[in-house]
Amino acid sequence: MLAQERRNHILERLQEEKSVVVGELSQRYGVSEETIRRDLDKLEKDGYAIKSYGGAVVNQNVSIDMPFNVRKKRNVVGKQKIAEIVSEMIDDGDHIILDASTTAVFIAKAIKDKKNLTIITNSIEIMIELSDVPDWNIISTGGSLREGYLALVGPRVVEGLRTYHVEKAFISCKGADLESGFTDSNEDFALTKRVMLSRAKEKVMVVDSSKIDTVAFAHIGDLDDVDAVVTDNKPSKKWLDYFKENEIKCYYPQ
Repeated sequence: MLAQERRNHILERLQEEKSVVVGELSQRYGVSEETIRRDLDKLEKDGYAIKSYGGAVVNQNVSIDMPFNVRKKRNVVGKQKIAEIVSEMIDDGDHIILDASTTAVFIAKAIKDKKNLTIITNSIEIMIELSDVPDWNIISTGGSLREGYLALVGPRVVEGLRTYHVEKAFISCKGADLESGFTDSNEDFALTKRVMLSRAKEKVMVVDSSKIDTVAFAHIGDLDDVDAVVTDNKPSKKWLDYFKENEIKCYYPQ
């Protein structure tokens, strides 16, 4: 197993169990404890973990993104629930925008039975996922590839998006808070998502319940900038009351 692959496995364990132990990891991967300590040093340097005596704990800072291949394995059931709801919101012939989130990848998988869709996205993963779907128009935003994200970012993305008008945009976030609104881990992604929302008649935020009541680094927009929110669990009363008072539709599994 390559060192990067091993570190990704360790990250997945950190996501699931919140902490890891050097001795256990050494036995699991058949490498020395010193090798595992170097892995944990690298994960701490990248901001993903915090070393502790005999191991490490996950860094809970919501403004720090895990690698794409790690994030897409997190809360799979919740993302599938969101994707199922979103699929019912999309009609044959729609023009839609999908961002470069792992949730959007699940949406792409769930809507393959639709006819004659136009998809605009900055996600390399979604472009690959939909590359063999007949009669669809898949449009790349252009831009520069951001390492570790399978996402296109930068001014070319913004320029490309501003040439389109679509029926629906489905955008994710790292945090949703009643006071701070929708936030993301960095400015590039926040700006891209803000522009994506501006190009759609119907603006939909897809956010799994682990992101509710959290605040990340960069502001995407206010809560009332969207028409609807789709999540994987029934929100608390304070959120349902807010949505009702501000005429924001909220969809969740019944």
